[in-house]
Amino acid sequence: MSETNSQVRIAAIGDLHVKEDATVSYRQMFNEIAREADILVLAGDLTDLGKPREAELLAEDLRGCGVPVVGVLGNHDYECDAVDEIARILREAGVHLLDGQTVELKGVGFAGVKGFAGGFGNRMLASFGEPAIKAMVGESVKEAMKLENALRQVKAGRSLAVLHYAPIIETVEGEPPEIFPFLGSARLGETIDRFQVGAVVHGHAHHGAYQGRTPRGVPVYNVARHIDKPSGHPYAIIEL
Repeated sequence: MSETNSQVRIAAIGDLHVKEDATVSYRQMFNEIAREADILVLAGDLTDLGKPREAELLAEDLRGCGVPVVGVLGNHDYECDAVDEIARILREAGVHLLDGQTVELKGVGFAGVKGFAGGFGNRMLASFGEPAIKAMVGESVKEAMKLENALRQVKAGRSLAVLHYAPIIETVEGEPPEIFPFLGSARLGETIDRFQVGAVVHGHAHHGAYQGRTPRGVPVYNVARHIDKPSGHPYAIIEL
């Protein structure tokens, strides 16, 4: 294991989409990660349909992971309106599940939120017009504020922001442009750039690009399981 003042190896993966039929197990991968990394980060969409049984299957697989686990939920985890039960199951399995909070492990501060949609650059959705549009923008702003509050709590010299939705457009490129606004929000990136953040991980964009940077140069990694990564594994290895 790495000491507090040494380089920390973080394995990060998103979009596991664990299904109720248990046809896919991640236990072997988690065992491998325990040998390869000091910490595992899960970047949302941990379940496929947001069912508690799916979370239970993931929790069973995580028992084979001998390193600390940090995670956030994704949009799929909300599908069956059982998010509180899913969160309880994962936390009882030892996952540091973040939703506007922070945790420090091995000298690295982790700040996590799910994030939300909203778009990027001058095409970012504005709070104007119908109440439904204002509600959508309001949710995007709320998630960015939760991320800001979490980042303010980080005391460690090194930090990682953990998201599900993308904070920059570069890591969603490869997806159909028509759905870019639903894959993330530049508000998240703008928030990150107000702090000293070492790196960012997210998922959600299954066909996006692996790496990009915020306007102020913070590295951003799309760690969705489906993305090709330099590690050659479904998970990325990030060193801080």
